[in-house]
Amino acid sequence: MDTGLKGKTALIPGSTSGIGLAIARALDAEGANVVLSGRRGDRARAEADALTSAAGVEIDLAEAGAAERLVDQATAEFGDIDILVLNSGGPPPGNATEFDDEKLRAALEQLLIQQRRMVDLVLPRMRERNWGRIVGVGSSGVQQPIPGLALSNIARAGIAAYLKSLTSVVAADGVTVNMVLPGRIDTERVAQLDSAAAQRQGIEAAEARARSEATIPAGRYGRPDEFAALVTFLCGNGASYVNGEQIRCDGGLVGSY
Repeated sequence: MDTGLKGKTALIPGSTSGIGLAIARALDAEGANVVLSGRRGDRARAEADALTSAAGVEIDLAEAGAAERLVDQATAEFGDIDILVLNSGGPPPGNATEFDDEKLRAALEQLLIQQRRMVDLVLPRMRERNWGRIVGVGSSGVQQPIPGLALSNIARAGIAAYLKSLTSVVAADGVTVNMVLPGRIDTERVAQLDSAAAQRQGIEAAEARARSEATIPAGRYGRPDEFAALVTFLCGNGASYVNGEQIRCDGGLVGSY
């Protein structure tokens, strides 16, 4: 399938490792210009250098004005942003009684406010050109809250509601807005969660992972490249009539339709 992504420009925050990096590599393979970013500037630039047409930007989206600086630098490199992949690490684990207002505000800033701000910055030109792709990297916790990840469940549900609300406003302008919901993808973040679970349960990290994998019908964690393949499809011309959707990539983990 010809994705039609050659020459398009994609901005991917949080792309120095894991899911974000896999998406950057997949879009690069389709001929897109890719802007990677993260707090580890050396890593962002090194990964960009390994791609065909890419730039790496050091940015901490928790800082005031960071979204504006990121979009400005990405635009300076390749011109208007055609594809925005909303990706970010998650807030610390904990249940629904283990956070205060400050931690809740931080989670909302990270997973909702900054992401909405980036959309606001790139959306006008997408609508003018009658072509754009916005893909949110969410979590299966959007549809089935994950025990021990209350802040992530709450904040990611917020961005999910925003993106769904946005769809009806921009769909006629050739802009698609979708979410992909990862289950247990084999990344540093999931390894950290397994380690935390092991400490709580008094077991080894390998045992915690084995128990987690046993809850997945596929019997294993997903690979970042498997997740990235789905995101790449949604960014391409073949998905031009897929809009406002939440698509799980979880090996069958969530039992609902």
